[in-house]
Amino acid sequence: MDFLKALDTSASGLSAQRLRMNLISGNLANVSTTRTPDGGPYRRKDAVFAAAPAQGTFHEMLASCGREELVEVRAVQIVEDQRDPVRKYEPQHPDADADGFVSLPNINSAEEMVNLISASRSYEANIAAVKATKNMIQRALEIGR
Repeated sequence: MDFLKALDTSASGLSAQRLRMNLISGNLANVSTTRTPDGGPYRRKDAVFAAAPAQGTFHEMLASCGREELVEVRAVQIVEDQRDPVRKYEPQHPDADADGFVSLPNINSAEEMVNLISASRSYEANIAAVKATKNMIQRALEIGR
């Protein structure tokens, strides 16, 4: 077993979840942003992740251990939500249109919090995998003494 491959895979998972948490916190911070440099309200952002798919049977994968490429999680792209903004009647708002409506980001705070908890749990799972790998390395070194 190659311990460094396991650590690299867990590290890529940690990086992916950190990116996801950063995007979610940006979404929550901009829940009321009505004007951006691009014009219009802030658009919710989300990451799209991809991994190299496992191919073959378990026996083939086990036999090829050490010869195949490392499977990592990578952010393929960051997408903006294409849902229409929420229109709210606020005639005193500086960004209100002629009818008194303001376009606000279509961001659901509860949905974002659920996504943040999910990303946090995934991050914790990757930390547990790193700790388990570290313990296996230490045990393997103890065998050699």
